[in-house]
Order: sequence, then C-alpha cells, then structure tokens
Amino acid sequence: MHADPAVEVTGLVKRYGDKTAVDGLDLAIARGSVTAVLGPNGAGKTTTIETCEGYRRPDAGTVRVLGLDPVAQAGRLRPRIGVMLQSGGVYAGARALEMLRHTAALYADPLPVGPLAERLGLDSCGRTPYRRLSGGQQQRLALAMAVVGRPELVFLDEPTAGLDPQARRATWELVSELRAAGVTVVLTTHQMDEAEQLADDVAIVDRGRVIAQGSPDELRGSDAQLRFDGPAGLDLAGLRKVLPDAASVTEAAPGSYRVEAALDAALLAAVTGWCADAGVMPDKLAVQRRSLEDVFLDLTGRELR
Repeated sequence: MHADPAVEVTGLVKRYGDKTAVDGLDLAIARGSVTAVLGPNGAGKTTTIETCEGYRRPDAGTVRVLGLDPVAQAGRLRPRIGVMLQSGGVYAGARALEMLRHTAALYADPLPVGPLAERLGLDSCGRTPYRRLSGGQQQRLALAMAVVGRPELVFLDEPTAGLDPQARRATWELVSELRAAGVTVVLTTHQMDEAEQLADDVAIVDRGRVIAQGSPDELRGSDAQLRFDGPAGLDLAGLRKVLPDAASVTEAAPGSYRVEAALDAALLAAVTGWCADAGVMPDKLAVQRRSLEDVFLDLTGRELR
C-alpha cells in the first residue's frame, strides 16, 4: 500500500484573464480509492481535474499525479492514467470499435477489446461512425477508451450522464471492479446518489477551493430528523426536557412534528416514552437522515448560478 497519495494538489491557482477559476485549492486523493469531486457549475472542479490530467498549466501551486508533474513529466504519466472526456477526443468519422482498438494499441498491456465492448454494450454499434452514435453510446465509448489501457488512475467526467438505468448500473459495477483491482478513480458528477454509492471520499469544491472533504458518512454526520404526526398543538416544552440540549423540536405544520438531533436508540426511546406518558399515539414515525445533497446545498447555497 502506498503511503503517498495518487493525486496531491497544493495551493493550486488558475486564472483566465481577470477571472480566478481556482483559488489556492488543496486536494489529496488516496491510492486505490474512488473519490468524487463535486461542485456547482463554475466552482473550479473541471479546471482542477484538467490541470491534474496535464491539459492546463497551473499559474501557481503544485500538482503531482502518481508522483509526477502532469505537464513537465507528461510522457511518463500518460501511459499510466486513463481520461474520460465529456466531449472531443474521438474522430467523428471513426467507427466505435475501430476507435477503441486504436486506443488499446497505444498501451503495452491493454484489456481485450471484445469483452470490454460487449460488457459496455458497444458490440452492437461497433461499425457505426462516432457521429451517428447516440449520446449514451458515445458516453460508453469514452468510458471504454479511458479504461482499456489498464490505468493505475482513471479520471471519469460525468461517467453516467445521459445513460439509461441498465448502462448506468453497468458503469457503477465497472467502477467498483476498478477499485477492487487497486485502480484509483477520480470522478466528477452532479449525481449525488452516484457519489454516495461509489465514493470512498468526497471533495466538495466551491469558488475555487475545496470547502469540505471526507467520506459520505463523515460529511452527512450523525444528525437526523425524527418525524411523527399527532394531535395539533402538543406542549413541546415537556418533550424538550427529555431530549439532549442540542436537540430541536418543532411543529412544522399543525400535527406534524420534527425532532432534529444526533440520533441514537436513547433519543428514539425518549421521544416514544414522552409520547406514551402524554397519551399520544405517534403516527407515521420515521427517521430521515441528511443526504449528501442536503450537505452539498448547505455548503454551496441553493441559488441558481
């Protein structure tokens, strides 16, 4: 197991004219992990990833990928990484399997093209020119081209955008298998459930910096919302007395109650015990934990950009 990270970004700054896209960003990605990089549009995540891939040169700061400078040492790095682009990188007139075989030939020990194409549903459209492929087929071809070279690290940009449920599930399974094989996966996505399902670590980027990083569980925290219905206008002062000081109790709508706190068995017992003492039968008793989307919106705001 490597102690040094697969990706290490320190104080990264990238400007476009008078606009600062990345503003002193720090990011470390462990080897063999799946890391999701999330952020609103314009947050700087795409510029950061493109800098790690060697497509952009930093204005300040350092970037190391597999211990190498992705610009100065690109010749040594590129055979060891895979890159899935949202668009570009494929000749419009090239047939799907023709392009995948060409990409495989660039690597010393590529995956067998046939089984990979079959797995991603490309065998049926293998003779179709790229420009005539559907959006989902183009996306699956881009994914296949990113992994066919057996990379140590792969960057996946919105890997399931535009995919139907079957193709999305196949992509998730492939990412999980890459992780199990020790491949480091860095994915950008707007799908919060995808990040929760796949990622060991999540980095949230906003205004050119990483504003939060941790596992999905760490970011969600232990706070949860306990909901129940009952008669309107209950005296909540008594309920507050049996709960921890940090807990909050509200009647969100007449007869609809919310308890927000770090949830454990004792808290649940305290609420149901109070209901029993008060002669209240709680209806629709349910626990709702914070989702990764809740965390994301709390950190980056809810306004459109």
